Amino acid sequence: MIDLLRERRSIRKYEAKDIEREKIDILKEALLRSPSSMNSKPWEFIFVDDKKLLAKLSQAKEHGAGFLKDASLGIAVCGDETVSDVWQEDCSIAAVIVQLAAQSIGLGSCWVQIRNRKHVQGMTSEEYVRGLLDLSENLRVECIISLGYPAEKKAGITNEQLESHKGKIRHLSA
Repeated sequence: MIDLLRERRSIRKYEAKDIEREKIDILKEALLRSPSSMNSKPWEFIFVDDKKLLAKLSQAKEHGAGFLKDASLGIAVCGDETVSDVWQEDCSIAAVIVQLAAQSIGLGSCWVQIRNRKHVQGMTSEEYVRGLLDLSENLRVECIISLGYPAEKKAGITNEQLESHKGKIRHLSA
């Protein structure tokens, strides 16, 4: 696991190559195995591989979503706020787990924040995505994870780069 964390980077450029069904099944399994508060599983995941729909989703916000149009797959990570008051946390955990699962099978990914973001047409990004995906009112959209075969190579974060952030960790012991 630590090797995945050492090498994982946000990938925003993808090869024009479909993701095999077996790998999509692994991503689905990883999402369904994600932990949730009190095992409530308040999430719903919408897999999108339709290029026209991915292009529309890439316009969900003014900046930071454009690369979705070139992804092979987008996964909308949604939570039912009537099932759990911590749906945001549960969705975030699932989103990170699917990104690590993707990394482990040779795919690149990037998080596209949707909740609390604005769409260029005067509505929220969440309202825009909800309309495109025909979601029920109780489902909230946390993010969309873009996935595909990487068309760019980024070096992992080095230990030297981590050194400057070690002040963010405090260790209290007896």
